[in-house]
Amino acid sequence: MTNKPMVSIVCTSYNHGDYIAEAIDSFLMQKTNFEFEILIYDDASTDQSPRVIKQYENNYPSLIKPIYQTQNQYSKGVRVEMFNHNRASGKYIAVCEGDDYWTDPYKLQKQVDYMERHPACSMTVHAADRVLSDKKKVLSRVRPEERNAIFSVERVIEGGGDLIATNSMVYSKEKVKVLAPFYLNAVVGDYPLVILAALHGTVDYLDENMSAYRVGVKGSWTERELATSLKRINHYHDMEKMFDEINEYTEYRYNSALEKAKLGYRFSLLLEQGRFREAKHGEYRKIYLELGAKKRVLLEMKRYFPNVTESIRKARWKLIH
Repeated sequence: MTNKPMVSIVCTSYNHGDYIAEAIDSFLMQKTNFEFEILIYDDASTDQSPRVIKQYENNYPSLIKPIYQTQNQYSKGVRVEMFNHNRASGKYIAVCEGDDYWTDPYKLQKQVDYMERHPACSMTVHAADRVLSDKKKVLSRVRPEERNAIFSVERVIEGGGDLIATNSMVYSKEKVKVLAPFYLNAVVGDYPLVILAALHGTVDYLDENMSAYRVGVKGSWTERELATSLKRINHYHDMEKMFDEINEYTEYRYNSALEKAKLGYRFSLLLEQGRFREAKHGEYRKIYLELGAKKRVLLEMKRYFPNVTESIRKARWKLIH
């Protein structure tokens, strides 16, 4: 073993006090033939997160290296992921947010072994469970393929933010060393990071389920940023801007895929605005038909019974929390 870690585990936390211990434990359980470091960034949490992290830091002072902010930087528009990315000293960077966790003790070893054998690979990802907050009920699985696969740039773009579980990502810092403007300006972090990795190497999917991704976490990014119709509408516009920036960055080599992705967000925007007739016709019809019968029925309910569907949505959030 060398003094320099092979992998830097980067973890961003904000008010994850109920979950951060499980995340750290899942890092510590990793069985590897190489060294790794655990970089935790706490963005001025107001719950017990800093205290929990401090306890682990005291127990593993050479392994766990936290940053404790006293003022929330995300609310100031700071790209908080950069704090860990910039100080990571590992050849590879493994990502896991403070409210998620890994389930396979050999996860890092498997991904690093693969990337060492495939030097063209800039990022490996894998399957994951979507679990319901602290109840851990499996709601669905993130499994884009039923076999190992290499995702093209087009597949990554068109697949959207739900194609890959964030806490499955391990990427090469050398290949993704310079973070492009479209990533730094984006309102999301994981989706443009995968696109950036695909532009500088291959994104390789390993068909093994090795992590759990929590949904319905109170105070999560989704709840804060997409809780109201206005916020969701602004988000769709922001994503379209990101696609335009990627188009310019890539000199329009992936224009077709980016325009298709933009069309999907415009479709979502029409639904959010209640413009259901437009969403079912013209260039949007194919997207509408691809939703499947169940989702189309729900959209028709939203169209003709908006108050009922909104009540169902609110009740679902209450049940989750």
